[in-house]
Amino acid sequence: MSVITIIGAGMMGSAMSVPASDNGYEVRLVGTHLDRDIIEFIKKKHIHPKMNRILPDCVKPYQIEELETAIMGADLIIGGVSSFGVDWFAEKVLPLLPDMLPVLLVTKGLQDTPDGELISFPKLLASKLPGRKLPLNAIGGPCNSYELADRRHSAVTFCGDDPIILDKLRNMLETSYYHISLSTDVMGVECAVALKNAYALCVSLAIGLIEQQEGIGCNEAYNPQAAIFGQSVREMISLLKVFGGGEENIVLGAGDLFVTVFGGRTRKLGILLGRGLSFNEAIEELENVTLESVVIAARISKVLHKLEEAGKVSMNEFPLMSHLDAIINKSSKVDIPWQSFETKMF
Repeated sequence: MSVITIIGAGMMGSAMSVPASDNGYEVRLVGTHLDRDIIEFIKKKHIHPKMNRILPDCVKPYQIEELETAIMGADLIIGGVSSFGVDWFAEKVLPLLPDMLPVLLVTKGLQDTPDGELISFPKLLASKLPGRKLPLNAIGGPCNSYELADRRHSAVTFCGDDPIILDKLRNMLETSYYHISLSTDVMGVECAVALKNAYALCVSLAIGLIEQQEGIGCNEAYNPQAAIFGQSVREMISLLKVFGGGEENIVLGAGDLFVTVFGGRTRKLGILLGRGLSFNEAIEELENVTLESVVIAARISKVLHKLEEAGKVSMNEFPLMSHLDAIINKSSKVDIPWQSFETKMF
């Protein structure tokens, strides 16, 4: 039986075991040093404790000390770490992999560089492997881990530099419910799905604003959310151009934005901010957890400010991102710049 090894026992990494197992692969699920309790629980009950889903029978759980054994003979490595685990993955995992063993990252995000650029995680990892021939690929698009584990229809895009390898990866993982497009526009795909984290926070502000006016538990107002959603898409298209990605990737970003608005800590943070809490108060209520939405917003804003100083962009083109930057970095209260959303198309 062919082998797919998933490193990182978070929810999305673990959910990838479902299409892999349905296609007849032995799946080795390796927990990081932070996943020890998850792996121990899976070993005892074969249930993922956070997703609360029974894992396929062919999934074999491994603790981090068993990493080299789990890699041995694998046909594909799936990187299941969050954006906060990318450096760990580069340091502890990549050096153990043989050349030409494909890597597929579920990780979404962008890294800013000292010279004011944003780069994708595949490019970041490649920079840490000079002289190595390791195909680094990534998954973008709207896909909720729970629903993938439940085999609900999901459409994603695999991106990488080599079309032949991308075809191979699609053949390994595509199923009747897991639909895979392919793209060599790595920056476009990765940028689109990273941006959605920041803009999902913006859309969620509208929920908190209504609760501030009408009380917690009131009916949601969808017009304000839709207006911010639309402006988010407009800004995401512009940012794709700025950072060198194809505009067509907005399909992935908008779809992922739609999924993210409906749940998770990013939504909770946006609601708390909309209710009137300061950024620090809201983060404290969320038990001081660092959120990917906050990190990506900070990185994008930092790069945009540098580009503005160089005369290449104006922050006025991105009123929502500018306002989010002010909320996070200047303790500004939520005051959606509604008038700036208006356009003329004569």
